[in-house]
Amino acid sequence: MRFRCFVLFCCGFILLATSTQAMANPVTEQLRDASTLEKVIKNGKLRIGFSTFVPWAMKDKTGAFIGYEIDVATRLAHDMGVRPEFIPTKWSGIIPSLLTGKFDIIIGGMGITPKRNLKVNFTIPYEYSGMSMIANKKLAAGFNSLEDFNKPSVTLSARTGATPVQAAKRFMPRATLRFFDDEAQALQEVLIGKAHAMIASAPFPAHQAIRHENKLFLPLGETTFTKEPIGFAIKKGDPDFLNFLNNWIIITSAEGWLQARHDYWFKTLDWEQRIK
Repeated sequence: MRFRCFVLFCCGFILLATSTQAMANPVTEQLRDASTLEKVIKNGKLRIGFSTFVPWAMKDKTGAFIGYEIDVATRLAHDMGVRPEFIPTKWSGIIPSLLTGKFDIIIGGMGITPKRNLKVNFTIPYEYSGMSMIANKKLAAGFNSLEDFNKPSVTLSARTGATPVQAAKRFMPRATLRFFDDEAQALQEVLIGKAHAMIASAPFPAHQAIRHENKLFLPLGETTFTKEPIGFAIKKGDPDFLNFLNNWIIITSAEGWLQARHDYWFKTLDWEQRIK
């Protein structure tokens, strides 16, 4: 009797498992077919949303887009076996455009923040951005730390209303701060010796150190004193696409390819002849 009950139990369990699997497979297939990954491969193109910002993305002398993000997006599309389609978009509308289907992905130097993550999903970081400094060689001679600049006798410049202003107030609150409408004005103050240093997002300071090597230097070296992770942004609810992108970042990072492209665009000006 006990053996008969055991056999009936096993048969029932097998039927239940088979039934559950039969129900799960169509759901899995529906999720797979609905993924942007499948649609991109089917359509033969990856639509990329971005904004122009040197050296992330810009136009060369022929009108073609070049830059770090353009290299990244082009390699990504190539590895997917599709062609890239670049769709420049104003920064203020770039997330709404992704959500309405204007493009498949944002590859535009977008920082990963909790507020943005409420609207979109981010990949793991493929790049980090942050604040850096460029200083006057005479005024700031011997300065090599944030504390050296955090004194009332030290004048710092930055662009009005930008992230560098927040960084200056947070990390060097005792310094004399002067704000300007654009980065060119803030830089000019350092060049003519009216400010000890300028705070700006990388790689702007590094590029100015190359252009004005007789007057300017990087007091903190090539490091940034803030760190902002940068990721690809996609629509929520697409685990297959997110999985593919994360693994792509892991592989290209391990190859050293992402670092090599970063160094070309952020640590040199070899590309400038392509835009001037």
